[in-house]
Amino acid sequence: MSPKRLFFSTTALLLCTIVASAQNVTVISPDGNLKFDMNLDSNTGKIEYEITNREKQVILPSELGISGYHDNIESITPGEVKSVDTTWRPVYGERAVVKDCYNQSTVVLKAKGKKEVLNFVVRAYNEGIAFRYAYTGNGHVRIEKESTTFCVPENTECWFAPYAQAVHTRMPVQNWPGEAERPLTLKLANGLYAALCEGEVINYCRTKFFVRKGEKNIIRCKMYDDVEDFAPFATPWRLVMVAGSAADLLANNDIILNLNDPCRIEDTSWIKPGKVMRVTRLSTEAAKEVIDFAAKRGLEYIHFDAGWYGPEALKTSDPRKPVRSLDIPEIVKYAKSKGIGVWLYVNQRALTNYLEEILPLYQSWGIAGIKFGFVHVGSYRWTSWLHDAVQRCAKYHLMVDIHDEYRPTGFSRTYPNLLTQEGVRGNEEFPDGTVNTTQPFTRFLAGAADATVCYFHRPELKPDLATSLNARFLKNTAVHQMALSVINYSPLQFLYWYDSPQNAQDEPELDFFNALATVWDDTRILSGQIGEHIAIARKKDGVWFVAAITNNDARTIDIAMNFLDPDKKYVSTIYTDGGEKVKTRTHVAITNKDVKSKNVLTFDVLPRGGVAMIIREK
Repeated sequence: MSPKRLFFSTTALLLCTIVASAQNVTVISPDGNLKFDMNLDSNTGKIEYEITNREKQVILPSELGISGYHDNIESITPGEVKSVDTTWRPVYGERAVVKDCYNQSTVVLKAKGKKEVLNFVVRAYNEGIAFRYAYTGNGHVRIEKESTTFCVPENTECWFAPYAQAVHTRMPVQNWPGEAERPLTLKLANGLYAALCEGEVINYCRTKFFVRKGEKNIIRCKMYDDVEDFAPFATPWRLVMVAGSAADLLANNDIILNLNDPCRIEDTSWIKPGKVMRVTRLSTEAAKEVIDFAAKRGLEYIHFDAGWYGPEALKTSDPRKPVRSLDIPEIVKYAKSKGIGVWLYVNQRALTNYLEEILPLYQSWGIAGIKFGFVHVGSYRWTSWLHDAVQRCAKYHLMVDIHDEYRPTGFSRTYPNLLTQEGVRGNEEFPDGTVNTTQPFTRFLAGAADATVCYFHRPELKPDLATSLNARFLKNTAVHQMALSVINYSPLQFLYWYDSPQNAQDEPELDFFNALATVWDDTRILSGQIGEHIAIARKKDGVWFVAAITNNDARTIDIAMNFLDPDKKYVSTIYTDGGEKVKTRTHVAITNKDVKSKNVLTFDVLPRGGVAMIIREK
């Protein structure tokens, strides 16, 4: 499908009503439901805005403003107005085609005592409202504080997490125990859901949210540190997603990609998403065993994690020199003979010291990608460094996976060699069902997350580890873990994270992982409630993968097949937790069933359990 771009000045002027005498600007979404109102109080010199959805309040009158432009505004003047309706094809994603449709207005802000003007750009999508501050001219820019607030209606609840890998806690917008991570998902008393997000944080600092002591329902921005640059310069997008259900929030998460520039890599043929397994024993022999397992089990990559070039925390550890037990060129050669690629982990200390040397070196070795470890996040300096490093990797045809506290804001659209990132409470932390049914509606609104799916790490399967006082094991059922590989979107999907080839005994359900895709032509959020359950269907090359999980409670889940073509017949392979009736070690029941689009399948799901399906045309 070729992109279409439509710019209707007349329509935009109607939708973006500007009344200069009243110092008011209104921007309305293309479907007419979402409305952004902005006005200047000439007495205080402050600008306020509010957001409504079909007359329901989403954001009550709240302040706008940034360093030097807060309580000293003299005028707001209409600028460029436009409407955009386009589609584009990502290199990979949750969908083969992404729709980008919005109305935009640029407002010129003139402040007392300032010769320069500041542009305020606001976009109204059907899925949310985005806005940013844009500095004009060519002067020096220093931003120390953003005064933007989000005043939410009474009885609004949020899912609060103080850092990127923390558990989300449902609470009111009051007395927060610290700053809140982004995205911040909200449930309003009027039935609407919203999420406060960031888009295109590239050469800026991270902004979290906080509530002042003694206040309630007023969410404020907290910049990590100061930002300095030269105009023209634009801040990241502040985004308020709005939906009628939690499931629709997740279904609309392409909006963050739309707030970023198109792909800047001309030849993307070398960017190949896939499944990957970690080498847990650092030797050439062990690596070849994992390569053989990967080739047998339909994985595309193996990965060497921390330690392959020595203790990562030491300055003397050199990412140009593998430990003696590893012959990386020999391993890469063997892997290529089996159709498998190799990834290497590099801590940010080593990346900072050796980046310019290791990129051409790794390319000469035939390495497929680098996993950035223990990255510094938040500051203007390290945020800018990190995105520059991803761009540098692209020059050497190296893909990237960023670990630890980094959270995405859509940069993978511009540089799709950034396949995925952590910033999630992944399986390394052994999350329970409640965590796994919360994160799709919180963390995954921001984009892909490398949650390192585990499978065999259970006490009954690893009795030698069960005696350890520090042993930790999966809390969820086998099919719950299988389903996570579909529910948790990640173009680079780690499987068998704590496992080795010896842990697998050709369990029949492993065929599900063999067939699994990691990027999709279509994605449907079938149902879900935050912290309770979720069901998702994803399609690749005509084959549907369907997954559903529950929290820590048993639950009956209905899965409607109405995403299937009504003119076709299908056969489904269904994986459920069979309990002791199934005599394999993992107790996974496998059944085949003919299905049509009019069918609704009902499953009684165990606590922390799940359902997984592969549906093919007959």
